[in-house]
Amino acid sequence: MKRRDFFKKSVGAGLATGAALSMGGYDKLWASSPLVSAARYDMVAVMGGNPDAMFDLGIQELGGISTFVKKGQKVLIKPNIGWDVIPEMAANTNPFLVKRIIEHCFKAGAKEVYVFDHTLDNWVNSYKNSGIERAAKSAGAKVVPANSESYYHQIEIPGGVKLQSAKVHQLLLETDVFINVPVLKNHESTKMTCCLKNTMGIVWDRKYWHSNNLNQCIADYALFEKKPALNVIDCYNVMVKHGPQGVSKEDVVQMKSQILTTDWVAGDAAAAKMLGLPVEKVEYISIAHKMGLGNINLDSMNIKRIKM
Repeated sequence: MKRRDFFKKSVGAGLATGAALSMGGYDKLWASSPLVSAARYDMVAVMGGNPDAMFDLGIQELGGISTFVKKGQKVLIKPNIGWDVIPEMAANTNPFLVKRIIEHCFKAGAKEVYVFDHTLDNWVNSYKNSGIERAAKSAGAKVVPANSESYYHQIEIPGGVKLQSAKVHQLLLETDVFINVPVLKNHESTKMTCCLKNTMGIVWDRKYWHSNNLNQCIADYALFEKKPALNVIDCYNVMVKHGPQGVSKEDVVQMKSQILTTDWVAGDAAAAKMLGLPVEKVEYISIAHKMGLGNINLDSMNIKRIKM
């Protein structure tokens, strides 16, 4: 479905999910706003370009990648590579976006850039067929596996309600900068997946999360001290039903959008609007906000909106 068709069919009619995808939140997120004189924004929302071009504009408005990555640092870029499907299915992060972020990191002087995900499908096939392995390597990054418990180390999460500890991939602990690059999509268990839930690809023992209040565990993990320096949300092609893996290309709407923010709770709140979801209906976002882990009140934030 083309973006113009999405706007026509979703307003008042809904999608084939059986429930309407409200465009009220989507329109509000992209509504024009007065020019802001501050040099630094809480969030940048870009619409209308290709993933790489939108990142170029978005990161410029945040002061450039050098705001987050310094010369000689090791960088971890964590996309969603969970599924053995082609990029057009939108189950994984767009490979062109991943590649462009890596290129920016090296331009800023990064010593090494790593990419991994604890995949749901076979990791070799997921890395390959998502297009991310090829894209990342072509930009000079090291693409590493995450399929063995030996790669993970136990960490403590003080203050966690349900999740007080977890095993996280060693690269999260060893790198200087963590950049979170989720793809926005529908999820059958939590209604959506984005910034906060993308951390489930960092941990080994996620079965515990599913059997011990998944939404609370997602929020609890955000208490861990190694947080993303930057979140880049891929909303170029968005799976609006049958997530997280999808069934066919009919599940996907091309929104040609991207959200950049240092606040992953705010990023998820904005992403929920893209899916037409009231933020309070995505339980883990509300929990994280109440725990003081981020801000869901977008009206109080300094947001730069760009239409290409």
